[in-house]
Amino acid sequence: MLIPWQQLEAATLDALLEAFVLREGTDYGEDEKSLAEKVEDVRQQLRAGTAVLVWSELHETVNIMPADQFDGA
Repeated sequence: MLIPWQQLEAATLDALLEAFVLREGTDYGEDEKSLAEKVEDVRQQLRAGTAVLVWSELHETVNIMPADQFDGA
């Protein structure tokens, strides 16, 4: 189920973005980015609609995924 990120309180969204970035452990190449920069990158993807917040009823978790990979199932 999609979660409209615009309806979340700012602190809640910030916590979700930070938790996502910290667990992803993505390699940014030679130029390492700060946590704040990584969080802002994901926030921009949500704003652009290229990423979505998804609630999994099965796992009772929230995840962020590319919008084109969300099948709604």
